[in-house]
Amino acid sequence: MVTERGLQVLRAIVQDYVETHEPVGSRSIVDRHSFGVSAATIRNDMAQLEDEELITAPHTSSGRVPTDKGYRVFVNHLAQLRPLSSAQRSAIESFLTDPADLDDLMVRTVRVLTQLTGQVALAQYPSFARAHVTHLELVALAPNRLLTVLVTDAGGVSQRMTVLPDTIDETDLAVLRARLSALITGQAIAEASDRLQTLLAAEETPRDRVLRTLAGVVVDELSGFRQERLVMAGAATLARREQDFRGSIHPLLEAIEEQVTLLRLMSEMVPDEHGLAASIGTENASFGLGEASIVASDYAAPTGTARVGVMGPTRMDYPSNLAAARAVARYLSRMLDDDETGR
Repeated sequence: MVTERGLQVLRAIVQDYVETHEPVGSRSIVDRHSFGVSAATIRNDMAQLEDEELITAPHTSSGRVPTDKGYRVFVNHLAQLRPLSSAQRSAIESFLTDPADLDDLMVRTVRVLTQLTGQVALAQYPSFARAHVTHLELVALAPNRLLTVLVTDAGGVSQRMTVLPDTIDETDLAVLRARLSALITGQAIAEASDRLQTLLAAEETPRDRVLRTLAGVVVDELSGFRQERLVMAGAATLARREQDFRGSIHPLLEAIEEQVTLLRLMSEMVPDEHGLAASIGTENASFGLGEASIVASDYAAPTGTARVGVMGPTRMDYPSNLAAARAVARYLSRMLDDDETGR
């Protein structure tokens, strides 16, 4: 059982190791922190931490560094997050103000987060699976070519150009728009898709060829809304921090490229009562990311919650990174709430 002072010593070791990247000894703890006890007493506390497998010696006669288990205990016992400076908060506001659309907002979110933390930034898109279709627009680009635009109440927008099997005029276009809108406007994504699938399953007639073509296009676009999406920034930071990883960074680069692994990992992280979550080192081994840590914060969207966070080496500044993720998540929640209110 680790004592209260032992936890304080662990906190000092984590903080100093993150700052200096050097193993931490008892003498440096006494010099840098006000424990009011001798180096010999600190060594006894460190011996207990080592027995609990919270710290380890990377080399004989060296100082100690935290283990993944030590980082976990440190994160679990964080008294408070490191507050962001006024400059950092101003950066968040200036980056996220007046986005062009949801895609622009999400790109800005990860850009500011990687700038604040120096880590790879990750953001889940709001889930559109529970969203409703609010608008369908068909724009004629040529007699046999249309732009189909779908909008949902969660901010999702889809645009797709379609070549039609027959030419149409403005009257045909109005009829097509009215028929498709009647089927899907106001419907949940799944229900709208089911209604169009029923139309497609009906017996085809020559005059319905254009309608069926457009219905198939809209079904494909609705399917896209139901897929989870992730946006990232700062992958280049991994190369600059490669020395912070005990092994290869290639699994991380592969995960960034494929995204599916990161989506699963972020979805399965268990948040605390404040909506903050951390998955550290070996806790990610089943995802092939045992060399990395991810910290994240929930944010609120009209259709539920999603997450924004950062990924980097286990030797990361957890208090600052969690604080940055939380601050960005809160601002993102306000932006999405304002957007919903203003519809």
